[in-house]
Amino acid sequence: MEKILLSDIARTVGGTIDIKSEIGEISTDTRQLIAGSVFIAIRGERFDGHDYVAKAFEKGAVAAITEKQIENYPCIIVNDTRKAFLDLARYYRSLFNIILVGVTGSVGKTTTKEMIALVLSEKYNTLKTEGNLNNEIGLPKTLLGINKSHKAAVIEMGMSDFGEIERLSNTAIPTISVITNIGFSHIENLKTQEGILKAKLEILSGMSPDAPLVVNADDRLLSTVKDSLNRRVLTYGIENKTADYYAKNIYEENNGTIFTVKYQDRDVEVSLPCIGRHNVLNALSAFCIGINSGISEEEIINALKKYKPDELRQNIVKKGEQTVIIDCYNASPDSMKASLSVLLQVKAENNGRKVAVLGDMLELGEMSRQLHENVGRFTEMADVDMLFTYGYDSVYIAEKAKESGVSVMHTDDKAKLVNELKTYLKAGDVVLFKGSRGMRLEEVIDGLYGIN
Repeated sequence: MEKILLSDIARTVGGTIDIKSEIGEISTDTRQLIAGSVFIAIRGERFDGHDYVAKAFEKGAVAAITEKQIENYPCIIVNDTRKAFLDLARYYRSLFNIILVGVTGSVGKTTTKEMIALVLSEKYNTLKTEGNLNNEIGLPKTLLGINKSHKAAVIEMGMSDFGEIERLSNTAIPTISVITNIGFSHIENLKTQEGILKAKLEILSGMSPDAPLVVNADDRLLSTVKDSLNRRVLTYGIENKTADYYAKNIYEENNGTIFTVKYQDRDVEVSLPCIGRHNVLNALSAFCIGINSGISEEEIINALKKYKPDELRQNIVKKGEQTVIIDCYNASPDSMKASLSVLLQVKAENNGRKVAVLGDMLELGEMSRQLHENVGRFTEMADVDMLFTYGYDSVYIAEKAKESGVSVMHTDDKAKLVNELKTYLKAGDVVLFKGSRGMRLEEVIDGLYGIN
């Protein structure tokens, strides 16, 4: 963070303070606070930052942003410290004239963010969202990390209800944005896919009228956006050949993918060190962003070759005598099917089998049973030899898979699951682990193969 005046911070959040000082750090956590910072007292479900104001000053805070006066300490008092944090981040971001890419979607936004950041980094010093800092606390922290050396930023935006993306977009002020798809994540709050589309389109709120929106033309709902919005919309796809950027001649082998990007009467061959048509879509969006951000074809091709999956996101590794596909970061119907498609593509060794270990998909509300059943039907098409399901609603995956002729074992006991897998698995098998973050299937992997 570049230094800014404490008086400007106070003015931005709607408060006042008499201290004259330059501030080079904003902190919400006293454990990480450094001397000379401003501490923001955020209220959470399980904590209240106001309880830590004294600790912040013990560690050298210059001032605190609070919702009430804390006796004996200099405070900038506001009505809502969460809103103040967003307001402050918006002001700070506005000080920089940079390319800022907003990324949202039901599935694939983190991988898309990583690929876009790789592409932009070929030419620009690029800041990106780290980890899961894609909410109303994490996004401001990321924006406050911009400095004078940055020429681009890629900011991921997550949400669980209406209004969240709007607030994030108004804070980040994207110069170009991507919506990866409209799935079923958070349908418990948003009720319908049309509701999810409406919530995702809130990303336009912080964008200028001439800032382009990039969308997946293979998505049923997003394919209609180009005709319905009064702004420049760029599309990408595989199935939809009318897309501005589409992939053809897709060839997967040895955990890698080669395909051709067709755009503006040009054919460009791209190589990815991962498999799955969903990853081709992610790469297409990064290609589109790159071209429209002044990155050359050669630079984009070079960048995408460097992509490496997160250790919990479709990471294909050898463990013991099996090939393991680790995809335990999150789960939705679309990402489940994408992971099962990857399982189909990975070659088993020595007559090995294809094994899927699937956990519950969370936050699906009233549609949970139906959507779990849909995944169960898909396991037959994925040519799964044995399916293990873990959790509560995943029993519906098991039931429909069994009806389709797939061999199934279901349990809600993690220790039992580990023991069953130890008994069943043999050399040469390919094993997929996929489930929502809350199911913590990595613990099953650790139980099988030992902790890394």
